[in-house]
Amino acid sequence: MGSSHFFIIFLLNFLLILCPSVSLPLCTDSRAPLPQKIPLTFCPYNGTSCCNSGDDKQLKNQYDAMNISDSSCASLVKSILCAKCDQFSADLFSTGSAPRQLPILCNSTTSANFTQSSQATNNFCSKVWTTCQNVSIVNSPFAASLKGRAPTPVKSNSTKLTDLWQSQDDFCNAFGGASGDESVCFAGEPVALNTTEPLSPPGGLCLEKIGNGSYLDMAAHPDGSNRAFFSSQQGKIWLATIPEVDSGKVLGLDESNPFLDLTDEVHFDTQFGMMGIAFHPKFSQNGRFFASFNCDKQSWAGCAGRCSCNSDVDCDPSKLPSDSGTRPCQYQTVIAEFTVNGTANQPSEAKSASPMEVRRIFTMGLPFTSHHGGQILFGPSDGYLYFMMGDGGGIGDPYNFSQNKKSLLGKIMRLDVDSTPSAAEITKLALWGNYTIPKDNPYIEDKELRPEIWALGMRNPWRCSFDSARPSYFMCADVGQDHYEEVDLITKGGNYGWRMYEGDRLFTPSKNTSINPIFPVMGYNHSDINKDEGSASITGGYFYRSTTDPCMSGKYLYTDLYAGAMWAATETPEDSGTFNTTEIPFTCAGNSPISCALVPGSTVPALGYIFSYGEDNNKDVYLLASSGVYRVVRPSRCKYTCSKENATDIATPAAPGTSPPSAAIMLTGSYKNLVLLLLSFWLMVIS
Repeated sequence: MGSSHFFIIFLLNFLLILCPSVSLPLCTDSRAPLPQKIPLTFCPYNGTSCCNSGDDKQLKNQYDAMNISDSSCASLVKSILCAKCDQFSADLFSTGSAPRQLPILCNSTTSANFTQSSQATNNFCSKVWTTCQNVSIVNSPFAASLKGRAPTPVKSNSTKLTDLWQSQDDFCNAFGGASGDESVCFAGEPVALNTTEPLSPPGGLCLEKIGNGSYLDMAAHPDGSNRAFFSSQQGKIWLATIPEVDSGKVLGLDESNPFLDLTDEVHFDTQFGMMGIAFHPKFSQNGRFFASFNCDKQSWAGCAGRCSCNSDVDCDPSKLPSDSGTRPCQYQTVIAEFTVNGTANQPSEAKSASPMEVRRIFTMGLPFTSHHGGQILFGPSDGYLYFMMGDGGGIGDPYNFSQNKKSLLGKIMRLDVDSTPSAAEITKLALWGNYTIPKDNPYIEDKELRPEIWALGMRNPWRCSFDSARPSYFMCADVGQDHYEEVDLITKGGNYGWRMYEGDRLFTPSKNTSINPIFPVMGYNHSDINKDEGSASITGGYFYRSTTDPCMSGKYLYTDLYAGAMWAATETPEDSGTFNTTEIPFTCAGNSPISCALVPGSTVPALGYIFSYGEDNNKDVYLLASSGVYRVVRPSRCKYTCSKENATDIATPAAPGTSPPSAAIMLTGSYKNLVLLLLSFWLMVIS
């Protein structure tokens, strides 16, 4: 890899650091906004909102107590108070670490990149000042600055803006301007994103085959190099070298020399095995990594754990029907921590790891022999370990584990593996192993919830990923029962409906359970790929962030385990959480390093079962199939048309005066100017 290639990668990563885009419909408590069953009467945020009727009433009481006599000022203050109900309130009230009392008010004086022509909208902060500066506001919400510190009042017993703030500039320095993370600002109306028409779907997905092995999971080496770890369902992990795109070389992996071999502990069968691997964010310094696998307590004494069917969830293990001749909770799901061999202060150079567990993080018995997920991931923003767990098996989740808040089945868990729990903490919280609970997990608000739970209502999550460009986008594919395969946008405390819903279709009506489900953002019916609604099982993928195929950029890719169909989803409008999905053709490049077998009578590669997707440190995307390892490459290698593939022009900001159809403005600040400067510098270097 040449120095220019390294510079490009550095520049792209630097761009992502400087210009993160985190806009996503989220409430101030990091939960997803939900459709309101009872319309709000005070705040104009009916439909999907971050407020319920109780919040609406509380805001009205706060407003009434202000006793604002001027109707124009009162209208503006009401809109500002009600911004807490906006589905983008997390961004509107974002300040980084300290919470805001009021939303970010659009203020044209703080950014040179606004494209809204309406001065009234651009200068909403100055509009508030001009309208309300001499109006008495009891218990004024403007009596505190951005950082929560009260200003020094011009006069005592202050109720007017002119009493509290020296000038409009001081006022808008505190309440107006950019959030610093390219978020939205508040212009007096509910946020609506730019509704630009989506781009044309890509011509197709071009693949090259670079390996013959069958792997279940892939993790890029945390040191940022061109290496990655691959794991098999049988229980082995390999360290591999990934060849450059278009080099014609194959995956550098020695099957006879695994990085770690746990086959003596792992129980391997159709539904069992090593299900996931995750490397600590500081692996290059500490050498720590984690494996999620299944074991059989009848053949390994170290496998024993408490059964997930227990008295806490009103389940009697002795009454569980045997599943294929096995005993209830004979098989366990395990997360264990391991460390590398070799020089302790240079773990990145290690070529192997010790099979001895450093510590057991989690052990739980499984009621049946299917639907136990098992993927583990570290959150890119918080550093916590996310653990995806299915409903435990059985047709239709017969014990309703997924909706049981005391059960860990059918859940996404979030664990702190960097802290060691005390004996008292383990006993008090009835922890399932050696981990602690992040302080902002949802149980803080919902005392009925197990403290490990981050989200619930899953059937069998099979392959989740965080968007490398926007870490707040946490996507999970969830395998369906009879009709629908879904992809969910996961948020804190979200309930994704199973078993009451399969997708957005009512599956098991219940008079005793009232939930507010979050429906899938994309997916497909079984009938879309099988006329008889036969076998279907979704495999989740990634947002494509590589530069290799520019026409796939920003699209979320996913597939079906059996059918060999693939989909690309485009978010429209951008940052809205709303997706349009297109099934895309795919084929294998004729000059693939390893020849691709084709489905007889077609140009479609015979991939076999598509187990997982993977992503390397260059953000190139891989398919892990039963027939081998495939990488997404330039579309022209498969004769697909992509107008962007040979483009050399750098996109420039919209011309001043362009008017997006929204009262909200996407803030850009000075970061993009710096990025454009860096890109211009690079053009000079290579010219």
